[in-house]
Amino acid sequence: MDPQVVIDNFRRNVTEHYFDMSGRVRRQEFWYFVLACFVVFLGAAIIDGIIHSGLLAAVVGLGLLLPMAGLGARRLQDTGRNGQLVWIYVVLAAINWIMALILAISGPMGALGFLYFFFTIGWLINLAELVIAIVLIYLWAQPGTIGPNQYGPDPKGGIAAAAA
Repeated sequence: MDPQVVIDNFRRNVTEHYFDMSGRVRRQEFWYFVLACFVVFLGAAIIDGIIHSGLLAAVVGLGLLLPMAGLGARRLQDTGRNGQLVWIYVVLAAINWIMALILAISGPMGALGFLYFFFTIGWLINLAELVIAIVLIYLWAQPGTIGPNQYGPDPKGGIAAAAA
């Protein structure tokens, strides 16, 4: 695996396909993007740990949510499933990231806000997000349909796509 391929894939998907939910995408391109998102978020979390703010990780998480949703939808469409299933995860993750951003901005009182949010409905939102993420990861790991489907041509190309 060439790191430059991962970087180029990340840059292309963020700049050209920020929230593109049409078409299909291969497993390799999808998982390279997930790897790059993980590295970017890990870097933001490390910087947040050093400066003790929590703000940078929340902003990066919100910023990467839409490209991840678009790519996730196109990956589901490659397997023949409706890409709108990603919206369930996006709504729950957006609630969590927005709450994290608000609590990071609120300073010391944010800890009390976090506890109130977590012990009221936050745990239920986090549990639902975890279950949906596990289901989506399973679906994203499935091989794509061979040849064109209702969402577009086969992203692998090859004989099946050329015949169509």
